[in-house]
Amino acid sequence: MGVRRIIQKLKLRYGSQTMVIRTLRAMGVRIGERCRIYTSHFGAEPWLVRIGDHVCVSNDVTFVCHGLTWPFQDKHDSLTSFGTIEIRDNCQIGVRATILPNVTIGPNAVVGACSVVTKDVPPGSVVAGNPARVIGTIEEHEQKCLARHIDIPDDPEDVRRVLEKHFWEDEA
Repeated sequence: MGVRRIIQKLKLRYGSQTMVIRTLRAMGVRIGERCRIYTSHFGAEPWLVRIGDHVCVSNDVTFVCHGLTWPFQDKHDSLTSFGTIEIRDNCQIGVRATILPNVTIGPNAVVGACSVVTKDVPPGSVVAGNPARVIGTIEEHEQKCLARHIDIPDDPEDVRRVLEKHFWEDEA
C-alpha cells in the first residue's frame, strides 16, 4: 500500500467531517452539502458513488461497485462487472449496511443497520434485512422516533444524568 493511500485512510478514520468529505471528494466520490460520513469503505472505485445533500452514512457502511467475476476469469480473461451507487437527498444509511452495485437509494429513505441493499430503495421508504426489503414508510419511522424522543440538555454531564434517570430510574 502506498504512502498516499495510508494518508487517505488516516484522514478518513481520524479526520474531522470536513477533512473526511474533502478526502472522499479528492478520491472521486461526489458528495452534496450538509452530509455526515462515518465510513471509509468505498472500495476500489469510489468515483462510482454519488451522495446527495443532507445524507448520513453511518459507521462501517460498505459500498461495493463491482461484481463477482472471479470464477469466470479462466474462460474470459478480461471479464469485468461494475455499477454505480447513488444515494439521493435526505437519507440515512445504518451501521454496517452494505450497498451493492447498480443501486439508487431515496430520496427521503432510511436503510437499517446491517442491511444488504441489492436493489433500488423507493423514495420515502425504510428498508432493512438481507436482502433489504421495505419495512415501512419514512412517515411511520418519524412517528416511532417522536414516540421515543428524550429531551437532551447541552451539558455532557447533564446528558448522562437525564439518560440514566430515564432508563435506570427503577433501580434506585
